[in-house]
Amino acid sequence: MHRRFRRIVALASGALLTATLAFAAPASAAPASLGTQTQTQTPLVVNARWGGHPTFDRIVIDIQGYVPTATVTPVQQLFYDGSGKPVPLSGKYFLEIRLNPAAAHNDAGGNVYLGPKLQQINLPKLKGIALTGDYEGYVTFGAAFDTLPYYRAFTLHSPERFVVDIAR
Repeated sequence: MHRRFRRIVALASGALLTATLAFAAPASAAPASLGTQTQTQTPLVVNARWGGHPTFDRIVIDIQGYVPTATVTPVQQLFYDGSGKPVPLSGKYFLEIRLNPAAAHNDAGGNVYLGPKLQQINLPKLKGIALTGDYEGYVTFGAAFDTLPYYRAFTLHSPERFVVDIAR
């Protein structure tokens, strides 16, 4: 009796596993409708801009497609991706903004990023911004400050953009 029970459990487990695998299709097999952006296409970073507001300074990174995963990290110094050369932005404090997966170029290798590559800024908190990398699926920016930045990062939609607000 015990042997028969084990055999039934094994057969049921195998049938359940087979049924599960039969219904699981890879995401790439899902049909994409024509004329719509799918999340399998790499988002393109097309611009970066900034502005001063009464209680905060704001950095906005404009995206074509969906907003990719983004991280904002305080760093001691800014470096260009790939070369490792220091970024010539004056400041005492720096934030590194990394978007992945993302690109600032199209499939043919042409630039789609139209914003500043290196810009000194004279806002109360934000003192400079630089595009520091478009390398192996990552687009990276650096921001410079004279005082320790307290920030909040979030996404906005229609149009797609990644935002960093720096409190004054």
